[in-house]
Amino acid sequence: MFVDRVLVKVEAGTGGSGQTSFRREKYVAMGGPDGGDGGRGGDVIVQADRNLTTLLDYTYRDAWKAERGQHGEGSNRTGRSGEDIVMPVPPGTIIRDADSGELVGEVMEHGDLLTVAKGGRGGKGNAFFVTATHQAPREWQPGEDGQVRKLEFELKLIADVGLVGQPNAGKSTLLSVISAARPKIGDYPFTTLSPNLGVVPLSDHRSFVVADIPGIIEGAHEGKGLGLQFLRHIERTRLLAFLIPIDALDWQAEFDQLRHEIAAYSDELAKKPFCVVFSKLDLLGEHYIPEIDAKGAFAMYAISGAGRMGLDTMLDGWWRQILAMRAEALKPEQDAQLLP
Repeated sequence: MFVDRVLVKVEAGTGGSGQTSFRREKYVAMGGPDGGDGGRGGDVIVQADRNLTTLLDYTYRDAWKAERGQHGEGSNRTGRSGEDIVMPVPPGTIIRDADSGELVGEVMEHGDLLTVAKGGRGGKGNAFFVTATHQAPREWQPGEDGQVRKLEFELKLIADVGLVGQPNAGKSTLLSVISAARPKIGDYPFTTLSPNLGVVPLSDHRSFVVADIPGIIEGAHEGKGLGLQFLRHIERTRLLAFLIPIDALDWQAEFDQLRHEIAAYSDELAKKPFCVVFSKLDLLGEHYIPEIDAKGAFAMYAISGAGRMGLDTMLDGWWRQILAMRAEALKPEQDAQLLP
């Protein structure tokens, strides 16, 4: 089951309390206060794990609590700090405060860490309060409470290419042919009920990631069909591929509708580089690219997933576009390194 939005309660550990203690040792007169400090409470940490692709585990366990710190002891011994608790999530997960809506942060790459609730500080023991005029203090501090928060986790898949099209445009078939992914394929609308990711292998150890998004119908940006639920998953793709079946009644109208839904959902998404892919070319039996007005498209392709037609040309074009975008993204960093 694909789950991309969950609510969880997290509680960081409470700090241990300080100790009131006086040294008691034979032949040592006036040993003085020796109460140690309490240990700090454990933090709650979110960590990106590339082995995960869904937030399903958090539907079974929605409360996470870190270990509390131990109390201080005599002989100036500080209590042991509580263990942190780590919550693994898929890369691309956004964390928000569920009550205020405030963005806490996001984890994008495997191994990224984000502290979402800080443990409480340990309290001071009576040894801390010794002064020249107050040499036998009995004061001590309780440990501070750890943060308690209700958080919303939202997953946005990260991919190089996002496949956009109406139901039954051939997106799942294409993904199954060019990658090892095995999405559900059927001859009825809305076969795909959740996004699918596939890694496309090329020669010379090259590869990139393609995301298959459930079909987008008219009004998807307003919540119709499944579009609104999953449109956010193409926000993090580098480029978009609009799939239009060759047997569509009106190629231009279908393309315009898809572009409209994307633009209505997000202006930023509408600015991403895109291409047009005419699918199901095997229905014609010949290579043919219809002429439509797709201003701004970096290329147009005609392919057949089932018939393995035109795939090499399309994948090569996607790869060259991805390389160009990667180089463009690295340019500011390279320019910064050249500065004196």
